[in-house]
Amino acid sequence: MSQFPSSKVTAGEQKEGPSEDEKRPSLPPSPSPGLPKPSATSATLELDRLMASLSDFRVQNHLPASGPTQTPAVSSADEGSPPPPGPSSKGSLDTMLGLLQSDLSRRGVPTQAKGLCGSCNKPIAGQVVTALGRAWHPEHFVCGGCSTTLAGSSFFEKDGAPFCPECYFERFSPRCGFCNQPIRHKMVTALGTHWHPEHFCCVSCGEPFGEEGFHEREGRPYCRRDFLQLFAPRCQGCQGPILDNYISALSALWHPDCFVCRECFAPFSGGSFFEHEGRPLCENHFHARRGSLCATCGLPVTGRCVSALGRRFHPDHFTCTFCLRPLTKGSFQERAGKPYCQPCFLKLFG
Repeated sequence: MSQFPSSKVTAGEQKEGPSEDEKRPSLPPSPSPGLPKPSATSATLELDRLMASLSDFRVQNHLPASGPTQTPAVSSADEGSPPPPGPSSKGSLDTMLGLLQSDLSRRGVPTQAKGLCGSCNKPIAGQVVTALGRAWHPEHFVCGGCSTTLAGSSFFEKDGAPFCPECYFERFSPRCGFCNQPIRHKMVTALGTHWHPEHFCCVSCGEPFGEEGFHEREGRPYCRRDFLQLFAPRCQGCQGPILDNYISALSALWHPDCFVCRECFAPFSGGSFFEHEGRPLCENHFHARRGSLCATCGLPVTGRCVSALGRRFHPDHFTCTFCLRPLTKGSFQERAGKPYCQPCFLKLFG
């Protein structure tokens, strides 16, 4: 606040009473028609500062003096010293403020206080922002993170403080478990974390999950096809994933349709099979692999057998190739890998 100058009387001069013109407080000069008219915004800001200073001035004048009350001592003052401020000074200040408010009202600038600012706690006379149940100077209603002015903009509230959308999402929104970026709109919650809907997909093929849902392995989501392809037990026969029923045999798992003779692919009758070198075989192919089929009839030799010519025979099937008599006595002649009895050999080749 600017101080009003007071007239000072030098020594030897007689002090005269103030005239009527001197009692009237001086008004600020009115702007000349040629000068540009100040804008409403600058006048409003000036009025806010003036009212804030006036509020501080009034608070200071009404504060009670600390300590014991003492009667002020009257000191002899020189004739030239200015008189102490009294009720007339306060009246002049109020008069000046009233004239200033009248002048601003004529210019279309509202001068009535609209409350105290929620930030600076000063009176608001010009533009006002009403938010969060309080009033604010427009320049004081700012983001609690980046201090950007929020007047006329959308904002979010957190613990009674306003935040712009960028700061709010960056500070308080959950993070996507895939890209680690804040989630602003729709969100999927699964596997103990949050996801953007477009990022919650199979980690193997990248396809979104359909109605069948997803499967989890070590905290990572998979679609059904890839999960079974990667982690389901494998059939020993076709090496494909086993989804439903299976047969456990020979220390491995099998599809029921794959557990067949590995030579002729015929299913096992009666559920019995023969094993050779870790492979399931039917009876005929088992004996064929072991060399225990009759060389004459091709059937397995399970009881007594005759071993001759590097092959095995049922005793009744080891006969002369020409006369078909059994070679039971154990003596025979061989020609071109075929057995002959002695008389037939001599008759044919003798």
